[in-house]
Amino acid sequence: MKRQSPAAGRRLPRVTAADVAEIAGVSRSAVSRAFTEGAYLDQEKRERILLAAHELGYQPNALAATLQGARSNLVAVFAGEMRNEYDKEATSALIAGLNAAGKWPVVIAGSGDHARDAVTQVLRYPLDAMILRSGSLATEIVDLCSKLHIPVIASGRIIDAERVDNICLRNHQAAMLAADLFAKRGRQRVALVGGPDDFGATAERRNGLLDGLTKHQLTLAGEIKGNYTTESGYFATQRLLEQANFDGIFCANDAMAIGALGALKDAGRLVSQDISVIGFDDIEMARWPTIRLTTLRNPIADMVTAVLRCLDRRLDHPQAQEETVLLDAEIILRDTH
Repeated sequence: MKRQSPAAGRRLPRVTAADVAEIAGVSRSAVSRAFTEGAYLDQEKRERILLAAHELGYQPNALAATLQGARSNLVAVFAGEMRNEYDKEATSALIAGLNAAGKWPVVIAGSGDHARDAVTQVLRYPLDAMILRSGSLATEIVDLCSKLHIPVIASGRIIDAERVDNICLRNHQAAMLAADLFAKRGRQRVALVGGPDDFGATAERRNGLLDGLTKHQLTLAGEIKGNYTTESGYFATQRLLEQANFDGIFCANDAMAIGALGALKDAGRLVSQDISVIGFDDIEMARWPTIRLTTLRNPIADMVTAVLRCLDRRLDHPQAQEETVLLDAEIILRDTH
């Protein structure tokens, strides 16, 4: 049997500033100054150092700079389970926005103990901030970040805590827009496919729809909860068709609305003619030519802009008053209302 060398399985040593200094014939402090913005260094020395660094493949340790009080640019994003397409699209756009702003996003997905362990491990690094896109571990994460003096930005929910800034949609007002559209189309009996209770937006969207129906003297013909998936929207609509008579259906997100369209088609119901279907979020699939779902746009671009602005503000002014940014939805008229 071939014997392994003592170094087998060990990580190869990283090229260090000392290696660059030796090749360039300068001191280690000169190498440090060469990679420090604004630091004085003779131009000829700087060029020798940069050439040696290029030949060796040297990169300065960015995390080491945080020991001197510099920002790490590391921003954790807790994305949760990302059960539906909107969560995936929003998280993807947020990552792109952070990258464009010169940040290094570290994404944590999942739930339960595995996600909890991942959060604990990530918090060992010098994070500039934590962005919460999911509420499953929100209380625990906020508590941990508070002890470590890491600012938190909650996106998609409101958390009342010190050093936590919030970006959230006006879900109640948005759902009332759906009721306005049902009334404009002359619908009288509206069914609801709601979401699970552990999502903060679920109750807000339900209450907004009910208030809108009351405003227009429309009837809630039936209500079944889904879990924000296309499949749950399909089966919830099947059950509603068995239990109630309705000429409009509001789904608390687009995925369930797309499932509802499938169930209505299978039942021989004519969407837009016999029955109006309105979703929520305006995911990419809602715009497909074969679907063209009428929906309420949950503005991802506005969310990303607000998160980045809150992040810059919090990093520049750590003791600033907590801020809550409320975003407005827009009704998007397509073919299903």
